[in-house]
Amino acid sequence: MSRNDSGVFVLSTHVWIPRNRPDVFALFADTFQLERLTPPWLRFRVLTQSPIEMHKGRLIDYQLRLHGFPVRWRTEITGWEPPFRFQDSQIRGPYSQWIHTHTFEEVGGGTLVRDRVVYRVPGGSLVNRLFVQGDLRRIFSYRHQQLPELLGVSEAECDRGEITISRERNADQSALVL
Repeated sequence: MSRNDSGVFVLSTHVWIPRNRPDVFALFADTFQLERLTPPWLRFRVLTQSPIEMHKGRLIDYQLRLHGFPVRWRTEITGWEPPFRFQDSQIRGPYSQWIHTHTFEEVGGGTLVRDRVVYRVPGGSLVNRLFVQGDLRRIFSYRHQQLPELLGVSEAECDRGEITISRERNADQSALVL
């Protein structure tokens, strides 16, 4: 890794849904909906027992398969401001760092859902380029395809943004404080 390569990457994307913010936020606040928002090839399961009351400090355990290997993942809800935003951070899992900020903004009679994921991977840029960024694009693309059905609207009514992945130049500002 070169001196200029911080090894920190940022995934950014958004989708506009013609539903009100409380309804959209409620879908994301239900941890078990992640199983429906995650591609089947990951075999994603929530391990934490139901019901899961969401709040800052809440720990949630998952299991999935990455490239055929079983992975346990634990996240902590590090920010919780319903119905505006929440943040989850990996405590244990496949990434060296994972901070996922979800924001919900009322726009044009619907809700603009933004995802910003700041992450590091073991192996840095090469591993990110060869394995991670393609998987993340497919995962978030799948999520965007599933959201309309789960929220009872047609896909044609929604506006999906690009999924971009870039290097984070200032690692100290990689997380939003909630």
